[in-house]
Amino acid sequence: MGFVRARDLGLASCSVCYQVVRIHGSAPAYCPRCNSRIHSRYPKSLSRTWALLIASMIFYVPANLYPVMTTTYLGADTSSTILGGVALFLNEGDWLLAGIIFTASILVPLAKMMSLLYLLVNVRRHHSPYRAHQHARLYRITELVGRWSMVDVFVIGILTALVQMGAISSVEPGIGALAFGAVVVLTMMAAISFDPRLIWDRDIP
Repeated sequence: MGFVRARDLGLASCSVCYQVVRIHGSAPAYCPRCNSRIHSRYPKSLSRTWALLIASMIFYVPANLYPVMTTTYLGADTSSTILGGVALFLNEGDWLLAGIIFTASILVPLAKMMSLLYLLVNVRRHHSPYRAHQHARLYRITELVGRWSMVDVFVIGILTALVQMGAISSVEPGIGALAFGAVVVLTMMAAISFDPRLIWDRDIP
């Protein structure tokens, strides 16, 4: 295969404290440091990841179609979607803020879902060690950048807390914000559920 897995040597790492433990046969193993159950591969990792990823893709549609916040000024309500907010900042000439919102709210969640989808589809295929290294690097990048897609939710939360002036002006989160928050949480859970050690397996049990 060109590489040796810890599994081939009877070793596995604890998912909680990362202590390396030797596994003896099929007997249950527990971490000597934190007493957590040790798994050579997470049970039903692919099934959970598929379910969470599909759910995030479903929520991604209303997150972009429905308003993420509603602004009330002097009795007049104005609803804004994510793309509507990007267009508004572009019209105002604020290209930097529009680019940040578009990247964090549109590109990052979409890229994360596509990356996880690519890993799930390719994890059962036979690849060279070089391709496995590439897939492992893609997973680490996906897990790292996913947290930045919460920028919109943070902004809406701050505006809701600050811009409350009674009948003059107020900001309230919309259905789109809830759907977008669900997308972020589900993609984060999908990335956590995916066991990157499966990338190195030629035959998945």
